[in-house]
Amino acid sequence: MPRKIWTGSINFGLVTIPVGLYAATEDHTVQFHQYQRGTSDRIRYKRVNERTGEEVDFNDIVKGREYDGGVITVEQSELDTIAPGRSRTIDITTFVDLGEIDPVYFQKTYWLAPNSKEHFRPYNLLRHAMRETGQAGIATFVLRGKQYLTAVRADRDVLALNTLYFADEIRDPADLVGDAGEQAMPSDRELQMATTIIESMSGPWEPEEYEDTYTAKVEELLAEKARGGEVRAAEAPPKPTDVIDLTEALRRSVDQARKGRADKRAAPDLSELSKAELDERAKEMGIKGRSKMKRAELEEAVAAAGAEPTRRRRSRKVS
Repeated sequence: MPRKIWTGSINFGLVTIPVGLYAATEDHTVQFHQYQRGTSDRIRYKRVNERTGEEVDFNDIVKGREYDGGVITVEQSELDTIAPGRSRTIDITTFVDLGEIDPVYFQKTYWLAPNSKEHFRPYNLLRHAMRETGQAGIATFVLRGKQYLTAVRADRDVLALNTLYFADEIRDPADLVGDAGEQAMPSDRELQMATTIIESMSGPWEPEEYEDTYTAKVEELLAEKARGGEVRAAEAPPKPTDVIDLTEALRRSVDQARKGRADKRAAPDLSELSKAELDERAKEMGIKGRSKMKRAELEEAVAAAGAEPTRRRRSRKVS
């Protein structure tokens, strides 16, 4: 059970729903410590007074910043007493079409759950109403001493809260590309070929199909070094496509995409099929229990079912 990181309430109109906030994601990045090279001596950090060089206890440290030529320090209790630091509510001020929010504004996702069983009815009322209308509730709230702009939305069986960047936190992309972006427009032929490539590579969004392969390689590296093995370098990244070679690269990409489609129709590689496509094949083959199977189990079951007729044909020939 994930740990509750905030407790408060959602307010919309005159309806107040007590809720708890939970992290919706978890980080699986391999964590490293720091050691002195050639030893197993751990490196530690200390909080040191830069004037005296002496270590300072955590309880003797306060926040502060330079102000009018001096330094102003504040206690956490002082920060907690000022607005919006005392806020324990998510006050929805307006509802907007979720599709109108540019993805660049999205920061992090949290789950919201009612604090008790008697609050499920108003909670589900808000969730179903937002799902029916496709709207998200825009609100502000405070988490760990910082005020956030948020979008509350219906997500599967729960309400989700996405923290959003404020408008002044979004950098202007024109500062990066300037006028060059408008001057280097593609030709109609290049655009047609690029569109063909995109269409040939299109498919349903299946998040379970993607895995963190880098973390797996880091784990393999650690295991290999523990065995005394050698580190094998990965394949180098492709070189940037030269403008002169762009049309030729597009043409070869289109040919490759068309060949891939033809190969799939002739003898589709099960490893390249999505879970939904495998489930459809399993349904056609009459495979039982497919709804409870993971993707790998579906692939194995479909492969086994596909090989069965071949074995039967071979056994008839032998007899």
